[in-house]
Amino acid sequence: MSTEHALTPSSYITHHLTYSTHSFGNGGFWSINMDTLGVSLVLGILTFGLLWWIVRGATAGVPGKRQAAVEMLVEFVDDQVKGIFHGDRNTFVAPLALTVFVWVLMLNAMDFLPIDVMAWVYENILGQEHFRPVPTSDINTTFALALSVWILMIFFSIKVKGLGGWIHELFCAPFGSNPLVWPANFLFNLIEYVSKPLSHSLRLFGNMYAGEIIFLLLGMWAATGLAGTIFGAILGVGWSIFHILIVVLQAFIFMMLTVVYLAMAHESH
Repeated sequence: MSTEHALTPSSYITHHLTYSTHSFGNGGFWSINMDTLGVSLVLGILTFGLLWWIVRGATAGVPGKRQAAVEMLVEFVDDQVKGIFHGDRNTFVAPLALTVFVWVLMLNAMDFLPIDVMAWVYENILGQEHFRPVPTSDINTTFALALSVWILMIFFSIKVKGLGGWIHELFCAPFGSNPLVWPANFLFNLIEYVSKPLSHSLRLFGNMYAGEIIFLLLGMWAATGLAGTIFGAILGVGWSIFHILIVVLQAFIFMMLTVVYLAMAHESH
């Protein structure tokens, strides 16, 4: 990180929280956070490569350590889905839940990279003065994931109930089919549909963004002197260990909410 960015705490935080953005036209809405997109693409390739490597080494006999670990993960996810979703979970929902969990976990795990060391790598090797490596601390990523689940929820709701049944449910649940309560039913369901992707995305974003901020604050404390370095290192290790739980827990919660929303789409009021 260049000297001018390290002069004050505010400039230090601002430097680390600034995206590498490419704008189209006048910018604003028509902008892409290249760091978020690039890291997500690389992680996607690595994840597919890891899964291919595990599948390639799978055997029908006594499983190896990596195969056993994956089988435990698959069984764990399937058990969680089984307790919530009572339809044919094996054809789509269970694989989707596993995909969501692994994908979000990989995105969250980028928060374990040492901030200042990686900042030097981004600036001196990649030539990027600003670079944020944690895709899930970008609201665009979490909202896109939640919106994808929301679209699937509507798709399965229409598929199971039919377009007419879905529209009927919008206007006739939960207060009844009397035309006088149609506006209230529709408003109630509209709020429910809007709140789901918002809460789904903001929960993940808020936890990962807060974790990133705490790492930055600990980094600033470590730069205040010998005592700050010692206490900053101790607290940094403690927070890193605790953050492992947060990273895994947030991936698990995002997966469970995905299953819950899809299960609700298959049920009627």
